[in-house]
Amino acid sequence: MRRFPEPISNLVAAFARLPGVGPKTALRYVFYLLQQPNSDLEVMARALIQLGERIHVCRLCFTYTERETCEICLDPKRNPSQLCVVEEARDISTIESTGMYQGFYHVLGGNLNPIEGMTPDIIRYRQLQERLQKNPSIQEVILALSPTVQGEATMLFLQKQLSPHQRTITRLARGLPLGATLEFADEITLGDALKGRKQI
Repeated sequence: MRRFPEPISNLVAAFARLPGVGPKTALRYVFYLLQQPNSDLEVMARALIQLGERIHVCRLCFTYTERETCEICLDPKRNPSQLCVVEEARDISTIESTGMYQGFYHVLGGNLNPIEGMTPDIIRYRQLQERLQKNPSIQEVILALSPTVQGEATMLFLQKQLSPHQRTITRLARGLPLGATLEFADEITLGDALKGRKQI
């Protein structure tokens, strides 16, 4: 690969660390930025610096916030009897966009995956246990994890470990997405759709 001036090489290396961005895409991003006015680059640089300086992890649910405690955890109108467990902080905005859930959240920070070093000590499982012990008002724990192999393994682990807390443990329903055809549905999704069928 052609050698570039150090500032270009450094930024290519920085972009290449982002998920889904390879060296060629990173180089394309850098050359695009080189065509932008310095004022735009300064705005972007300030935004990146503010991201590191002003964004913190909520002390209760572990989402990202500008304060010590996020707005959702401080909201007195939320339902204290429900706790929704998600993989990543970005999943909260997806669930909130439905307008159907009014409880609180707990961000695990990933799924169990021993091959990649994601063990129960790495995900926020211990903090979840402590939260349930300190908050008897939590009656239902909703496991809202992705239906991947790692997500399923994590839900099975949590279900087993949390059962002594005497809380109702639920998971998101699964089935056929709107617009899908039966021909292309996998057996697991179709089986879940049949199990979760509703009367009409």
